[in-house]
Amino acid sequence: MIRRRSAVVTTLGSLLVAAAGCHHAPEVVPTPVVQASADNGAADRAEAARRDSIARADAARRDATARAARLRADSIARADADRRAREAANARTAMEARIYFDFDQSELKPDAVAALDAKIPVMQANRGIQIRIEGNADERGSDQYNLGLGQRRAGAAKRYLMDHGIEASRIETVSYGKERPVCTDHQESCWGQNRRDEFVITAGTIASN
Repeated sequence: MIRRRSAVVTTLGSLLVAAAGCHHAPEVVPTPVVQASADNGAADRAEAARRDSIARADAARRDATARAARLRADSIARADADRRAREAANARTAMEARIYFDFDQSELKPDAVAALDAKIPVMQANRGIQIRIEGNADERGSDQYNLGLGQRRAGAAKRYLMDHGIEASRIETVSYGKERPVCTDHQESCWGQNRRDEFVITAGTIASN
């Protein structure tokens, strides 16, 4: 009887030990939620970096485009300023170009007419310009005669300009006779340079288009 009770107790003890072994604490494993949160943060940072990169590239492209536009505008402005300066210089050269006469003559030669024709559009485009025509002669002949010859030469140029629409009030004439030679050698090549009209702008400026 005692032996049977001992067997029952032993059996119950074994069952209790087995039951206790079946109820041990569960293993701790990393929660997937935490890993997902970390992955999402990395993705957000990557996306933000991508957007920043795109924004920087767009800004750089806009800056480059604006810089190219400024350079082009500056180049056009410089070219336009150079063109206007050349045109003004050419117009002044045309206005100041001398004309020459044959010995003891005041008639306009073909090359003198061409030089006067070049002055007309400049004066028409620049209404404020006024000029003085200075008649000159070579050294041969008396002072009085050459003063008269120089005046006739200046008058011939003035009449031509007036006949082509330039107002008389814009043109002054004066004669220096043989007082202002540009060459002092006593030979024809030098005298020919002294038989001339000179043109001086006395008022107004040449505007560039």
